[in-house]
Amino acid sequence: MRSFSFFISVITGYMLWSISPLQACTGITLKSQDDATIVARTIEWGGSNLNSRYVIVPRGYSEQSYTPDGQDGMLFTARYGYVGLAVEQKEFIVEGINETGLSAGLFYFPGYGEYEKYDKKQRDNSISDFQLVSWLLGKCATVEDVKKAVADVHVINIDPRASTVHWRFIDITGRQLVLEITGRKAHFHENKLGVLTNSPGFEWHLTNLNNYVSLYPGMTQPRQLGNVDLSSFGVGSGFWGIPGDITPPSRFVRAAFYQATAPQKSTALETVLQCFQILNNFDIPIGMETSEGKTPVDIPSATQWTSATDMRNRIIYFRTMYDSTIRSIDLRTIDFSTVTYRAEPMDAVKQQKIEAVEIQ
Repeated sequence: MRSFSFFISVITGYMLWSISPLQACTGITLKSQDDATIVARTIEWGGSNLNSRYVIVPRGYSEQSYTPDGQDGMLFTARYGYVGLAVEQKEFIVEGINETGLSAGLFYFPGYGEYEKYDKKQRDNSISDFQLVSWLLGKCATVEDVKKAVADVHVINIDPRASTVHWRFIDITGRQLVLEITGRKAHFHENKLGVLTNSPGFEWHLTNLNNYVSLYPGMTQPRQLGNVDLSSFGVGSGFWGIPGDITPPSRFVRAAFYQATAPQKSTALETVLQCFQILNNFDIPIGMETSEGKTPVDIPSATQWTSATDMRNRIIYFRTMYDSTIRSIDLRTIDFSTVTYRAEPMDAVKQQKIEAVEIQ
């Protein structure tokens, strides 16, 4: 059992999620012409360095959930091996894929979620929200498996003051579900659009898209207003009115339209690179999320990392605020029956690589 002081340090890091000036995530989904599904997302945090790391979890690895009393919640053992991207603590995996091709991701969901109150009598069947991804990646192969598994546990906050989150799950068929726990009950939504951000709830975001029914790609046609000829200033005027701020509703709208108008690429790798290009539009610079008169945190970006997952080929890609070089982990090269558990920093060196061009 870990020390109580260690547990307090975990809570301190975890609680940052409820007081940061910016907590945001933007998720998209694209499919290649050769039928590979790619899910991609950003993760934002304007309050501090999340000390993110990649985690390799073998089959048979066991861990225990945190509760408000310590690390004494549900014990669980991985049936499937998986690779995850974690924040603050190696146990807090917020994005990952397992060897069967199930992908899972956690997204911030303030003010709209409501979990069950923690009951000590149920601690053996209680799991913290930030460990739900780990448990499900180790246990499930399909989104139907996820629905059945969630029905049998109690999802809780480690600290009742912390915000809630919601999740997306995608299996190898391309079917995608959003899980939101509201009114202390789990609700699954079919996500045929493939986009997810933060609050309000997923169904609200879908309804809100109707406000932008007039948007279309390309340039508006010239028209006459009375005796005055009107024409567009340039290309892209069909998207005039698309919201450009960084709030979750605005990011959802932009992500939906950017995704929908993206030309379909031939291969999975081309589609992965396309996802990174689209998500460039959602990078949030340090400063704009900081209230007037307050000093921004000394990190390069509020968007701390971006990832893309090739579901069919079981490859997870990522880049970070310190290094925009895209790195990858291929699950097909890992023997999850023999590999040892690993949790390594995403950035061994926190410095953007720069390649000098030699002129001869």
